[in-house]
Formats: sequence, structure tokens, C-alpha cells
Amino acid sequence: MSGLPMVVPEPGLPTKVTIYEVGARDGLQNEKSVVPTEVKATFVKRLLDAGLPIVEATSFVHPRWVPQLADAAELMTGLTVDLGDAARRLPVLVPNQRGLDRAVELGLRHVAVFASATETFAEKNLNRTLESQFEMFEPTVTAALAAGMDVRGYVSMCFGDPWEGAVPVEQVVAVGKRLLDLGVGELSLGDTIGVATAGQVKALVAAFGAAGVGPERLALHFHDTYGQALTNVHAGLQSGVTTYDASAGGLGGCPYAKSATGNLATEDLVWFLTGLGIEHGVDLDAVVATSVWMAGRLGRPSPSAVVRALGVGAVDS
Repeated sequence: MSGLPMVVPEPGLPTKVTIYEVGARDGLQNEKSVVPTEVKATFVKRLLDAGLPIVEATSFVHPRWVPQLADAAELMTGLTVDLGDAARRLPVLVPNQRGLDRAVELGLRHVAVFASATETFAEKNLNRTLESQFEMFEPTVTAALAAGMDVRGYVSMCFGDPWEGAVPVEQVVAVGKRLLDLGVGELSLGDTIGVATAGQVKALVAAFGAAGVGPERLALHFHDTYGQALTNVHAGLQSGVTTYDASAGGLGGCPYAKSATGNLATEDLVWFLTGLGIEHGVDLDAVVATSVWMAGRLGRPSPSAVVRALGVGAVDS
């Protein structure tokens, strides 16, 4: 629609935001039907063509954990043939040293590790205690940095846990700080089950600031379970955070947290940022068309509100 959304900047907010696209990994990992490797590759390439500056491609986890991503090596090999060095810069998740070794073998340069802010989720997701999870991360992060890789850290259950309930802010900060102290360059704080509220977001970012971690080191990862994802983004912007994870079409969930619904949709985030006059560099029409295309491959409509509103005329090719 020409001229929409109308652009009305809000004083005091950042002028530019980085959208960290997780649809190809976090978005697809919970799909029950295996998505063909060539479809995943096309998805990644279409997202890059839409202007998304960072597209997380896959995860080098054991196939028993996440069968959907068992083709990680095949996918990255094919993308490297098609995209060359650009494929080697795509982030991939690695749970441990073996996952890192597989990424190194393919010449990849950007990896991420994932931690839990709670005891129960560490046991369910990593088969570790809250404390012993760091025994797994430390050698992996150290080796990745030695190999010249960029390393991102995810922390799950930062705003609430389906088994433990409320998660103390100081517990989240302690886990995040330990990852940063290992050498992680950026820390993504995950609202894994979508229960965060705006006040919580501001309080957590402020607590990291009080611990010496500024908003430039943080990213925010929201799920829209209770319809609060964009409200929480706004709170993050007010707190100075300029990197937000999002998933094209709102795809995603967590195989180890059954109450987790889809991620914040990239299209919804782009519409929201555009209305505020915040630069993001993403072609909204291209992302919508990509999500319509992927929805057709998955056999169901996208949960994204913006895709539903704009996707009727999108090209599914």
C-alpha cells in the first residue's frame, strides 16, 4: 500500500536497528515434517536477497536432538557453492566442540552457543545443570575465538520458565555475564515462551547495564505467545537495544519448551520499525513473498499479521 505505514519518528529511539533473521534455523527446527534441503537453501537465499543483513542458517546439533537440521553440513556445503564467502559468514548454532569442529571443517566463520537461565531448562535442553553447562561452552567458545570466528551467545528462559515460573533477574545476568566473560561478542536474551512484559524488558536491560554490560552488547529475542512481542521491542528500543531476532513469517517454537509458540515475525517487526522511521534495510514486500512461498511449502498459512494483511498479492514462485 503506497505511503503506508505512515512514518512518525519517536524522539529518543535508535535511528537504526539490525534484524537478526532466525527463520531458517529457529523457525524450522520444530517442524514435524522434514523440509527438503533445497527448500531450506532457497529460503536462506531469498531472505538474504530481501536485504536481511544476518541470516542464521542452521544448527550443527546431533540429529537425535533436532532431526529437522540433520542436513546442516549438506545445506552449508550447497550454500557455499552458490554464495561463496557470503555463505561462510552465515551464523550457525553449535552446541559443543563436535558441532564447532563440523563448522570449522566447512570454513564457516560465525557460530552461536546456547545457554539456559534456569536449572530445569538446562537439564531438558542441554542435559546439564545450570552450572555444568559452562563446562561445555568454555572450550567451544575458546576454540571458536582461536579460529578467528565471531561467537554469539543465546540465553533461553530469560523472562519466565514453564517449569520454574518467574526467573530472577540476577540469575539471568549471572548466566549472561559468564558467557560474555568467555569471549562471546553478542548476547541474545530469549523470551523462550513469550511471557515477557515491557517493564520486565527494561528492568533486565537496566540490570545488565548496572553489571557493566551496555545495550550495544545485547540482542532481544521475543516470541509472540501473549501478543506482546512488539510491545517488548518498543521497550527494548527505549532501553537502547538495537539488535532484534525475528523469524520470517513468524515461524518457530522450541522442541524442548512445548508452550513456546512462534517467534516475532520479521514482517511485523519491519512494519513496526518503518512506522517509527527506524532504518533496517529490509525489503518488506520481498520478505512477505518469501513467507508466503514458505507457507506453501509447509502447507499452512503464516501466523504473521503483516503477512496475512499484505500476502494476498504476494508472488509465490
